[in-house]
Amino acid sequence: MENIILIAVILAILSGASWYIWKARKSGQKCIGCPDSKTCPHCKDGSSCCGGCNG
Repeated sequence: MENIILIAVILAILSGASWYIWKARKSGQKCIGCPDSKTCPHCKDGSSCCGGCNG
């Protein structure tokens, strides 16, 4: 019984992460983990923005 619950929790986490990534890519975000990716000029020019948004 514990194995079924563990598998269900893992599947819920993976499906939630997949849905979040799909939604972020659909909205046009280049860096999904970057909170400023929609307004950061480094993300808009196509370069890697993960190091440039905090400045």
